[in-house]
Amino acid sequence: MELGLLYEIEAPKPWAGTHPWAQRVAERTAYREAIEQIVLADKKGFDTVWCVEHHFREGRSHMPCNEAVLAALSQITTNIKLGFGVSLMPHEFIHPARIAEKVATVDLLSNGRVQWGMGRSTPMEQIAFGVDRDMSKKKMLAAARTVTGMWGQDYYEEHSEFLDFPKRMVTPKPYQYPHPPAWMAASSHETAIMAGENGLGLLCFSILQPLSKLKPLVDAYREASARAKPVTEVSTNQVGIYTLVHCAESRDKFAQNRLWESMWWWYTSVAQFTIDWELAHLPPEQHAQAFPLLEKQAQGDFDITTFDEQDMVIVGTPEECLQKFLKYEEAGIDQVLCYTKFGYLPNEAVLKSIELLGDYVIPELKRHGAIRAAKSLAEGIGRTGHEQVPREAAQ
Repeated sequence: MELGLLYEIEAPKPWAGTHPWAQRVAERTAYREAIEQIVLADKKGFDTVWCVEHHFREGRSHMPCNEAVLAALSQITTNIKLGFGVSLMPHEFIHPARIAEKVATVDLLSNGRVQWGMGRSTPMEQIAFGVDRDMSKKKMLAAARTVTGMWGQDYYEEHSEFLDFPKRMVTPKPYQYPHPPAWMAASSHETAIMAGENGLGLLCFSILQPLSKLKPLVDAYREASARAKPVTEVSTNQVGIYTLVHCAESRDKFAQNRLWESMWWWYTSVAQFTIDWELAHLPPEQHAQAFPLLEKQAQGDFDITTFDEQDMVIVGTPEECLQKFLKYEEAGIDQVLCYTKFGYLPNEAVLKSIELLGDYVIPELKRHGAIRAAKSLAEGIGRTGHEQVPREAAQ
């Protein structure tokens, strides 16, 4: 199992000062620190950094142009893969030709390090861009076919339900042939199955639930992948799950790093955004059912450390984090996307977390993987040998 990173570039409120400088100063700091952290992760052996595309999300995510961030990273990193996590695909967001152009450009600049994720976004963004929500899944897959067609064909032309595009050469073509691995964001069984059936890697952004609930989703994806009819030229049968991750030399550092406070900020910001933009049409009692911890916390009936105890998040010393990562691997997960910068964690604490994960946890995960691979190979050779004995004896 690999460790990756996920970045939204948060700028948590309250911002110091007033408009026009409060937001600007917060964003300058957030971008500078994120770049510093990712450059360190590249040196420490992290597999992929996934950068989101979100619009209008004050506080939670200030990264609407992931192609600009990834292009910058392509010039100051060496090994880490550069993930579009994700490109918003329905046609109202952007013309498919623009997706083909920008993803291919970053792939060229990075000498073939791009991982291409696709998604549909949420009502907040869909409404602002005039996206037909009922058709958004169909449009996403149609746009994916268009993009890979533009990469694969010398000249591309399409006259379809969603696009009327004259014969043109789309430039540049990706560095990777036929194109970068393709993934899809999913947060439910339905969309996980959709990703599998279309031969797309699964990026699961469903968080803060026990592994026992994630395992059935992963299993459903694997079953769907077995009958896949790939929507792109590359089949990607892998699962990436993201969760909050913080590694420290000692748990005594948690209070100093404001870990639990940051974790609660993250949960409440997700809850409030979802209530405001995805569940606004539902009555308050259903809001409470969707996010029961809000009421429990208000009543003093919830302990934030429950997230840690149930392995919903990965926090602890290097050894504790390693044991938690191994549980994720046992659940069939190929990559954990470590959300290391959230809430009020200071930059120094995030850098230390990345350093500890890179120096101690990643090498151990590789060692465990090598042992399992050798054991599997030996068992396969053993089975083959036993099967050959009767045939040889019969001869």
